[in-house]
Amino acid sequence: MLFFIFLPIFVCRMEKFSVTILGCGSATPSPKHYTSSQVVNVRDKLFMVDCGEGTQIQLRRSKVAFARINHIFISHLHGDHCFGLLGMISSFALLGRTAPLFIHAPKEMWSILGPELDFYCRDLEFQVEFQGFDPDTASIIYDDRSLTVSTIPLRHRIPCAGFLFKEKKTPDHLDRQWADFYQVPMWDYNRIRNGGDFTMPDGTVIPHSRLTTPSPAPRSYAYCCDTAYNPAMIPLISGADVIYHDCTYAIGEAQNAAKHFHSTASDAANTALEAGVGKLILGHFSARYNDEGILLDEARQIFPNSVLAKENLEIDIH
Repeated sequence: MLFFIFLPIFVCRMEKFSVTILGCGSATPSPKHYTSSQVVNVRDKLFMVDCGEGTQIQLRRSKVAFARINHIFISHLHGDHCFGLLGMISSFALLGRTAPLFIHAPKEMWSILGPELDFYCRDLEFQVEFQGFDPDTASIIYDDRSLTVSTIPLRHRIPCAGFLFKEKKTPDHLDRQWADFYQVPMWDYNRIRNGGDFTMPDGTVIPHSRLTTPSPAPRSYAYCCDTAYNPAMIPLISGADVIYHDCTYAIGEAQNAAKHFHSTASDAANTALEAGVGKLILGHFSARYNDEGILLDEARQIFPNSVLAKENLEIDIH
């Protein structure tokens, strides 16, 4: 009697998915922090989120390649989130860029950016493709084979959107030992990877689950900067692996937070808890805090897996 022993095959390699913080301060200038900007790396595609003053310097310090950034997402039209954009485009020109650059921003931005480009950057060797969106509506604004980017309406003094970067599910991994055992033809592999069963010549159905091992669960990252506490966004970020959230004030400054439509550390932590996310990154710090440890302690009392953003910090998303 013959016995066949098959050992399961586990695929552990995960494609790159990370966020690099370039600036995490609020609007008031501070020697400690740059204004808002970060780069999201998804499978070695680089996406910039917001572009405050000094972003170009921080790109150099973080050793992020300018040429690999093809999409820039602007959350809203406050200067600490977009004043660096024109300089960034100018630097792209000085560095000899020829590939198109896509700017995703609230529709109103083109009335400002268009004339600036005409005056300062009229001889660009590359095309600036402006793609406006409505910050008050949740919608998909970027879509490729492996990723979608959706807007998250936030609560701020002017229309403002966050962004959800979400991987698409990849096909399951074919277990070649079982496939060979059941003599599955190669032309049927893709169908089985994508959920299909295999029917043998005698009519026996071999289930998909026996022929495959599950692919890694899709990962997601939510950028929610410049917002007051906003229960309406909880369903949109539910289950995200990592979120970056406005943490301008400690709870003792709750009145200022409400006045300026920003969040306290407690607000950020409650949002993370209610949304069931994996990790919370606290950012957009007021310049009044020489030590943001008070904000971290406050958040961790509610949501223990909280960390402070800091310039040039890279966080892997698992």
